[in-house]
Amino acid sequence: MVTNVSAVRRWSMLVIALGSTMCANVFINGAAFLIPTLHGERGLDLSRAGLVSAMPSFGMVLTLIAWGWVVDRVGERLVLTAGALLTSLAAFAAAWASSLVAVGAFLLLGGMAAASSNSASGRLVVGWFPPEQRGLVMGIRQTAQPLGVGLGALVIPRLAESSGVSAALLFPAIACLVAAVVTAVGVIDPPRPPRSSAPATDLANPYRGSSALARIHAVSVLLVVPQSLVWTFSLVWLMTAHGWSAGAAGVMVTVAQLCGAAGRIAAGRWSDVMGSRLHPVRVIAVAAGISMGLLALTDYLHWPVAVFVMVVASVVTVTDNGLSFTAIAEIAGPFWSGRALGVQNTSQLLTTGIVPPAFGALIGVFGFPAAFAVCALFPMLAVPLVPVSADPLRASFVGEDERAAG
Repeated sequence: MVTNVSAVRRWSMLVIALGSTMCANVFINGAAFLIPTLHGERGLDLSRAGLVSAMPSFGMVLTLIAWGWVVDRVGERLVLTAGALLTSLAAFAAAWASSLVAVGAFLLLGGMAAASSNSASGRLVVGWFPPEQRGLVMGIRQTAQPLGVGLGALVIPRLAESSGVSAALLFPAIACLVAAVVTAVGVIDPPRPPRSSAPATDLANPYRGSSALARIHAVSVLLVVPQSLVWTFSLVWLMTAHGWSAGAAGVMVTVAQLCGAAGRIAAGRWSDVMGSRLHPVRVIAVAAGISMGLLALTDYLHWPVAVFVMVVASVVTVTDNGLSFTAIAEIAGPFWSGRALGVQNTSQLLTTGIVPPAFGALIGVFGFPAAFAVCALFPMLAVPLVPVSADPLRASFVGEDERAAG
């Protein structure tokens, strides 16, 4: 077992974890960018098109905890490699499928495979970096989601518009195949003590005797609702409500996601400097509610500034993820973090799977402004649930101070 690596190798594995998770997110979230083609060319209403786009998310819900259990036992490298390869195979199968039902089935299977990257890449990053750097590096790793969404928005709508759904699905298939090869070559599993010599506190179930993890899961579920709404419907909103072309709308969504990626890095660094993972989450929840409320208002009034507000909302609504993931991994410890991150991802992805068809139906009946207004309520409900007193980074600093004083 390798117990130490150079700084260059450590940061290179962060880049690999980022790339692997980004490719998985191109597949998972890229399906949302098929909605305009499914809606316009195949005649599906937004609710049914949203259901097809949500199939990868539903697939992830089925296997996230199982992948976390596997990671806790066999390590990150094998899980990342196998997951990326299986995702690629499912994407190729979806591209070659002749019916929409078969496409949906393979998207579901691909989501089941892509779930591997969420738990494994997070553990890889936490395992190789010290606590005082984890906020920053997990923030960088968490940019995989907006970068994957942005890359998908840039490529998939144009391929779907010019060559059809099948051609568009080849892009994530090839990306995940490349990720599987790079991961197999470049990743080293981080060290952890053998279970036989681990202290009882590390082996104990972290969900017993404390509500901290459950509250963080609940907060993340509430905060992922506006995130999912914005990235799922921003493209079709720009095209149908504002008359943008698929290319121009794709570029705007990509810009918004790149800004969101920068926001995640900044939030991670903020948490390291502040010495808190969870207080910034509470601030972000308030900002998310305000930004979604402003988006509802400006869109209802048909103000052109609504597009800018959408970009702001795209940034704000994704910045909490890295902080929550880092806090969960630190609270759960090395023998439970895979499963805890699996629970975190499962709850979020189940919500992400529900949001497109539910809000698609709401938009179809009441319009985009009403959907944005309803969505603004979810982050406000999250504010009082954030367990700031259980912040793991503050606890570690207190422990270090006590040891220094002793």
